[in-house]
Amino acid sequence: MEAEAEAGAPPPNLPLPPAFIDFLKDNGINPSIYASASASSLPRYIRLKPGTTTSETQIAEIESELGCELERVDWLPGFFAAPPHIHIAGSVSYKRGKIYGMDVASGAAVMALDVSPGDHVLDLCAAPGAKLCMLLDLLGSSGSLTGVDVARHRLAACRTMLLKYGLGDRCRLFVADGTSFSLLPLREEVDTKTSNKSGWFFLKLPGATNIKECMDVLKEWSPKRSWKERKSARRSTNGTGPELVRAMAQMELLYYGRHSGMVGHSKRDLFITRGDSEASVSGYDRVLVDAECTHDGSFKHIQKFEHWGWDTLQRRVLYAERSDSLTHLQLNLLTNGFRLLNVGGSLVYSTCSLTVAQNEDVVKQFLSRNPAAELVEIEVAKNWPCRSGLIPKTLRFDPLTSQTSGLFIAKITKISQTLEV
Repeated sequence: MEAEAEAGAPPPNLPLPPAFIDFLKDNGINPSIYASASASSLPRYIRLKPGTTTSETQIAEIESELGCELERVDWLPGFFAAPPHIHIAGSVSYKRGKIYGMDVASGAAVMALDVSPGDHVLDLCAAPGAKLCMLLDLLGSSGSLTGVDVARHRLAACRTMLLKYGLGDRCRLFVADGTSFSLLPLREEVDTKTSNKSGWFFLKLPGATNIKECMDVLKEWSPKRSWKERKSARRSTNGTGPELVRAMAQMELLYYGRHSGMVGHSKRDLFITRGDSEASVSGYDRVLVDAECTHDGSFKHIQKFEHWGWDTLQRRVLYAERSDSLTHLQLNLLTNGFRLLNVGGSLVYSTCSLTVAQNEDVVKQFLSRNPAAELVEIEVAKNWPCRSGLIPKTLRFDPLTSQTSGLFIAKITKISQTLEV
């Protein structure tokens, strides 16, 4: 088996088509990684809801509900490994919001950001939502989190997850293109104590010229809006400049928590874009770019193509033009995320692909174009079960090395202000 793997021949029990094996070999990926995942079946990782006690009694209750023993992941707090056959969705603990599923490698990408309470964080590819939950756990009762995703239905699932686990208080969600998203964090909350009976706030806002502008502000988010509110929203762009109208048309505010900084702000003020120089001093302290990719590092994702059809794999993963467009997208996401980062702030770029083209090559190209960017060591990773990437200071997880799905992680800091072109 080992000799065959070294020669690049697919192990006999690997349930993958020849075209995918060729894809792996062309990208320098050892097919034995997938054989290992198939043979040993990777654990099912879960994370306890933030605030849930990790006492032995609490863990025993969850184990009883799931019908299995949970093994603590020593190198990443809050994570537990369950046998691979366990399905948590039907459990009482999951339905009551005590646990959620999250691969521990994805948790490592979040931990690499080194988020501290009070930070303003941007998750530029937020769906499906587990990373949002973990980031909010790390933020605690201060700071803010902005989640962005281009797919509305996927971001709506994020919103549902935040509400289920009671974690949305300091979060705001935008349906937007991550390559062009340009809103900076709101670092000061507006005093919203003064309001009329309808809930609209009477505040003297900077630049407001009439009572309508003072009233046209956001109150606390609700899943349902009255007819009067919807009518007011439709009228809110009257008299607005064309640049602001375009900005508002390119993104949708899907959700915002009470302490996300949104409540009490003028809708007009929220969609004002800022230049690179302002982003460097008033931008985000931490940015996560867990970019769209071919997902070839996720064995469970690849397994789904047995049901979807291997021709779908050809179209979504193996098609050359698809890969080329993805690397272009990944570079643009990384570039825009870095643009929105504070000087001294940290950005983590990650994908669940094992290919060099979507990982090291993207990072190399980005660094060559951005002299203000510096690749840095991931200090918290000293005891992580992973290996070094092809670029020093980058990390790779895979089923053989880590007993996780495949994941690439690079951490970048902004050492100086970027110049506007």
